[in-house]
Amino acid sequence: MDTESRNPSARTDSQQPQSRESGSLPAWLDEAWMYVSTKTRELAGRIGDSFPHAAPNGKYDEEPPQWWTSGFWPGLLNLVERETGEPELRRIAAACEVKLEDALRDAEQVDHDLGFLWLPTGVASYRRDGGRESRRRALLAANLLAARFNVQGHYLRAWNFEGQEMDTRGVAIIDSMMNLPLLHWASEETQDPRFRQVAMLHADMVLKHFVRHDHSVCHAVEFDPETGMKIKEHGGQGFAQGSAWARGTAWALHGFALSYGYTGKPQYLDAAERIAGFFLEQLGQQVLPVWDFRADEEHRGAWDSSAAAIAASGLLELSRHSTQSAMFHEAALSLVHGLYKQLRVADDQEGLLQKGTVHYPQRRHLNVPIIYGDYFFAEALAKLRGYPGFFEHQ
Repeated sequence: MDTESRNPSARTDSQQPQSRESGSLPAWLDEAWMYVSTKTRELAGRIGDSFPHAAPNGKYDEEPPQWWTSGFWPGLLNLVERETGEPELRRIAAACEVKLEDALRDAEQVDHDLGFLWLPTGVASYRRDGGRESRRRALLAANLLAARFNVQGHYLRAWNFEGQEMDTRGVAIIDSMMNLPLLHWASEETQDPRFRQVAMLHADMVLKHFVRHDHSVCHAVEFDPETGMKIKEHGGQGFAQGSAWARGTAWALHGFALSYGYTGKPQYLDAAERIAGFFLEQLGQQVLPVWDFRADEEHRGAWDSSAAAIAASGLLELSRHSTQSAMFHEAALSLVHGLYKQLRVADDQEGLLQKGTVHYPQRRHLNVPIIYGDYFFAEALAKLRGYPGFFEHQ
């Protein structure tokens, strides 16, 4: 279809709830959504179009627009505004999007996390109302992401900084799986297969080099940037090489489910199901995962509610495609219910979920609300209420 001839007024599919599950919704879902929307409006009144990351003392901090988490706050605003239609929330989200564009003017200011920045902002806005500026910004971001592809190693380079322990020119990380939908969207929007081809080659590489035989995943892999040969696995934000960082496991679960939704490649669905099984087995009857499933006893005092929220939203995506749909949906529902009942933040504190951990090895932001935990918790609730997520194929 010619993208120039589309009618913006007809682009309202992502605004409407979609019937995904039979039966009535649990009563607590409305209560939980009211909690999310009320707390989000309150936070918007204080921080406006700034970019929060973590709330270590009950109050959210602020990061620059190029920081990798900066898309989640306007994304949260867009989730709430989609249901409430509040002009002020849309205005703030739009102002954030304009600020995010500043980072796109300098290729050294961006990294592999462009999907995190632009799927819940520019792409979500364009799907909602057909805004040409949102489309332009998101396509620019997709081009910059595709430009990070190493043709020898079939990976998207993660970071730009110089590392003492690794040559970051050759490093890919598991978080990248969540950014691939930006490339798939760009291919569909432009009818140019290059973006999709890059996304699938990268996903194939992750499947080969990140996912272990026991269905756990590593955080970072280093390749020779000239030859593309794998050099080693790094523990990254996990406990050690060979460990199982909880949030990385959730990124992989969710990311492979999303890749299957865009491509229909059965190996991605199989990977998502196997990783989901590993995550749920490690979690057991608990709601809150330890930050790394393989951390030793001395280092198990930090938790990560964000991993549970990301996994819950991913399980709902997986339930759309899997023959085990009912099981994965029930697991997601149980997780979201537990997060709401056990980990919601007090009325006089900022954030939605307690006990998120940003970076345990660096002892940075342990057991605090973090914005991507809040975002994916809200997204999972929205999915349970019949709305699509901003990362999924629509």
